[in-house]
Amino acid sequence: MTPPSEVDTASQADVNNDIEPAVQEQDSYLNELPDEVEMSLFEHLEELRQRIFYALIAVVVGVIGCFIAVKPIVRLLEVPAQGVKFLQLAPGEYFFVSIKVAGYSGLLVASPFILYQIVQFILPGLTRRERRLIAPIVLGSTVLFGAGLAFAYLVLIPAALNFFISYGADVVEQLWSIDRYFEFVLLFMFSIGLAFQIPIIQALLGILGIVSSAKMLSGWRFVLLGAVVLGAVLTPSTDPITQSLLAGAVLALYFGGIGIVKVLGK
Repeated sequence: MTPPSEVDTASQADVNNDIEPAVQEQDSYLNELPDEVEMSLFEHLEELRQRIFYALIAVVVGVIGCFIAVKPIVRLLEVPAQGVKFLQLAPGEYFFVSIKVAGYSGLLVASPFILYQIVQFILPGLTRRERRLIAPIVLGSTVLFGAGLAFAYLVLIPAALNFFISYGADVVEQLWSIDRYFEFVLLFMFSIGLAFQIPIIQALLGILGIVSSAKMLSGWRFVLLGAVVLGAVLTPSTDPITQSLLAGAVLALYFGGIGIVKVLGK
């Protein structure tokens, strides 16, 4: 009579033998290129040219549309500077400011279509496993960029402007150049939007196996120093309040990215 331990061992071996081919078959399926098409270098370049052309058309349409409706956008961006009077210090200054505002706004409006063109270009070279990551990455990047714009508009810009308005308010009257103001606001908002992409970069590094969550956590001292430097570089103003708020946001995003990499099992 066969001992129970030997029977259990044999049964477990049979189960493992059944599972391993299934796992290998699934891995093989996920690593396939479902839309693999043989294309020459010139065909790739031609497709890239078409994608860039379509993206540029979307940007032009977006810029034209935003230029037509530029006055409401300008009024919206002037809201954080309550109590300040804007001046046109040179002929045509407001016109060029309108073009600048329409350019940034049009690029923002056209960004979903630009992302679509990028995804369509790289999609044929991605495996099924990699395609599963496209939607979460694109969605997460879009949400974080929008959150960065909102954070800059609702928190950082008002804090910086309140500091400048209150400082010396009893000495000088607040009359600002509209061109310098919008250069400050637009560059600030887009810089913060890009800074909010930190968790996406961390997730990609973790998925690719370049850096683990433990390694990211062990370097928190360098990240703290980098957040302070980044706050000083990205902040157009020199007030400590805005720099501290931005540095704190960068640290929160970094540790949030560590949590995402940990959840992904990397």
